[in-house]
Amino acid sequence: MITVGIDHGTSGITACIREENNNTIFKMRRTELKNKSFLSELSNHVDLKDIDLIGVCYSMGDGINKILPIEKVENRGVINIEGIGEKIGGGTKVYEEIKASKIPSIVIPGLHKNSECLDERFRALYSHIASPEKISIAYNAHKTFNLKNFILSDISSNTVTLLIKNEKIFGGFDACIGAVGILHGPLDLELIRKIDSGEITANEAFSKAGVVKITNMYSGVEDTKAKIMNNYEKDNKCKLAVDSLVLSVSMEINSLMFLNEGKNIVLAGSIGTWKNPNVSEMIKEHIDGNIFVLEGESAAIGSAMIAEDVLNGKKDILGIGVEL
Repeated sequence: MITVGIDHGTSGITACIREENNNTIFKMRRTELKNKSFLSELSNHVDLKDIDLIGVCYSMGDGINKILPIEKVENRGVINIEGIGEKIGGGTKVYEEIKASKIPSIVIPGLHKNSECLDERFRALYSHIASPEKISIAYNAHKTFNLKNFILSDISSNTVTLLIKNEKIFGGFDACIGAVGILHGPLDLELIRKIDSGEITANEAFSKAGVVKITNMYSGVEDTKAKIMNNYEKDNKCKLAVDSLVLSVSMEINSLMFLNEGKNIVLAGSIGTWKNPNVSEMIKEHIDGNIFVLEGESAAIGSAMIAEDVLNGKKDILGIGVEL
């Protein structure tokens, strides 16, 4: 059995080709996708005719609440693509290539007010909680560490934190609600005033509300993270930015701990797994719990794992239904 998982991330598209628990990973930058074919690159790693199923993550995934065959999904599974960060178009191109190829594919939804697995209080409070790749990461963590109850915090360009109870996603916080990431974050009073004055749009504010605002080192969606992290020991603003991110994420995780049976916490994402500085060890200092670190391209691998288990007949992925 060969499955492929797609992570539609902020800085690029990552793919995992999975066969008998072996993973092959490749990544294409968003700007690179303007002039290159995703399927052509995929064919360099696997014969497209041998792929049994592709698990696709795209954008917010707020137009669907079940895992569906791609041919049954309207408007790429989103209500619209406005207000969600910088748009380059690479992810849309990949989605349309996969759909046109007729390779068997499923689309993974996001978490939002119509997601039936969520506790009704989270559905009432927040219109949106997580994009599809966060479900893939959570499923990867669940299978990798054999956890039924845990908090997942995915820390990268943005930070999204989910709570899983009894193998079902219970709730969580979206990138625009709680903790900051490197690029994205919630809007504070200063940003709200700038929006009201017409100086910037709400989307522009969200896209630069992460700790990048502390450093003034924005270098595009693909390169800012490394620039800030690699200057942690050399630049006081970068050190303050990372230390502030750690505090913010720790506060978000701790806010869910009273609902977390077993006190298990999984950290993921390019920043959550960053080694120098060691972000997971820094967060561990602020949390009374069992910290697990999910290494590697966890979303792409998780999407391939979902496709694999769907092929094996699984009808429920952490409380999200599968409809084939």
